[in-house]
Amino acid sequence: MIKEATAMTVRQNLGELLNEIQYRHDQVLITKGGKPVAAMVDVNLFEKIRLLKSEFDRLTTELAGAYKDTDAALAEAEIAEAVAAARKH
Repeated sequence: MIKEATAMTVRQNLGELLNEIQYRHDQVLITKGGKPVAAMVDVNLFEKIRLLKSEFDRLTTELAGAYKDTDAALAEAEIAEAVAAARKH
């Protein structure tokens, strides 16, 4: 479950929120001045996010290398075509 809490609420209820995150796998969206600024998630989800980010960075670096000597418009067209084909499946 995703909860929304102000920074002040998080500060005042940190222990309770940590228990909810750890044992119930809740997630907390922390707001400041009505705007989202951070999130609290359990460590397993955090590790998955880190792995996804790492894989995304690796793939974008590989893609940039593959297209380094290619016209930008041509590269964008090929990538858009590949994305469209992948979304059909």
